[in-house]
Amino acid sequence: MAHSSATETRPDLEFSTSELTGALGDSITVLPLLVALAATTSVSLPHVLVGFGVFQIVWGLHYGVPLSVEPMKALVGLAIVGSLSYPELAAAGLLAGATLLVVGRFGLVGRLQAVVGAPVVRGVQFAVALLLLEAAVDLSLADVPVAVGGLAVVAALTLLGHRRASALVVLAIGAAVALRTAGLPAPRLPEATLFPAGTPAASVAAVEGTVAQLGMTVGNAAIATALLCDDLYDRRLSPDALSKSMGVTCLAAVPFGGIPMCHGSGGLAGKHAFGARTGGANVILGVGYLLLALVAAGAVLAAFPLAILGVLLAVVALELGRTALGAVSDARSLAVVVGVGLVGLVGNVGVAFVLGAVAHRLLATER
Repeated sequence: MAHSSATETRPDLEFSTSELTGALGDSITVLPLLVALAATTSVSLPHVLVGFGVFQIVWGLHYGVPLSVEPMKALVGLAIVGSLSYPELAAAGLLAGATLLVVGRFGLVGRLQAVVGAPVVRGVQFAVALLLLEAAVDLSLADVPVAVGGLAVVAALTLLGHRRASALVVLAIGAAVALRTAGLPAPRLPEATLFPAGTPAASVAAVEGTVAQLGMTVGNAAIATALLCDDLYDRRLSPDALSKSMGVTCLAAVPFGGIPMCHGSGGLAGKHAFGARTGGANVILGVGYLLLALVAAGAVLAAFPLAILGVLLAVVALELGRTALGAVSDARSLAVVVGVGLVGLVGNVGVAFVLGAVAHRLLATER
């Protein structure tokens, strides 16, 4: 099926209750990851929230559908667990942005996806899930009773049919504890300076992380998202157009303190499941992120309970792992997914990605 670009007539924006609840569907995994990143690295959370707020609004208005704007999970996950410093994360974001812009400009998204293979992409997701789960255990040990309480909340919400919302509820509990400890900060605009959290630093780890991330981004954030826009919203978008918009996002946001961002089929499906039908959900969520950026002060973040942070990471890790394994349909693909995940856990994700791509090609030629 040929996909047209975003030049066709866009749906009218709506600002209804369903658009509001739909906006929350995209924040369920975004906010926990951003808080975890800010708590474990030198990143400036207000600047990161501004980036998410601006580009939620930009792409909601541009495409007219509730397109997701998410962290690049492989890169952010590696930063959270300490495999990448913030300067390396910034360098990786710029490299990823430039690559996505070029790949989209020359219509190479489909070719790149064919070379990588879906099981390898799922394997990278599984590796990041395992790394996040390992970090979650370490953080939860800071206060085991609090962690157990947080897990009990997650379990109760899951049994009641609110599994996706459980991370957001635990985040709200942790934020309430932090606010009670540190008090409500006075609203403050983030400083408009270049690279406020550190100058980008190129490294082998940054390049390896970028290569692994691009495998996920092409499959999930470009091709799968374009197909889902057609399925859910009858809106035909080109994967190459989405690749270019993600490239622009990274190149524009990272210099001003943002982090690598992408679209994603999971966030788009989450928005739809919670009621969003137009880009109005993006505008609502973008404004919410911008308002939150005004009070996301360091004192509140420092008071956020580490054990609750561990629970948040565990929920995100389990969701990411479930997504990675849930799409596996045969034993060979499962072997690639698990193999890439385990190599990523004990070694590094970049090496796991390359080895997985080679293994996938070899297995494919044997069929």
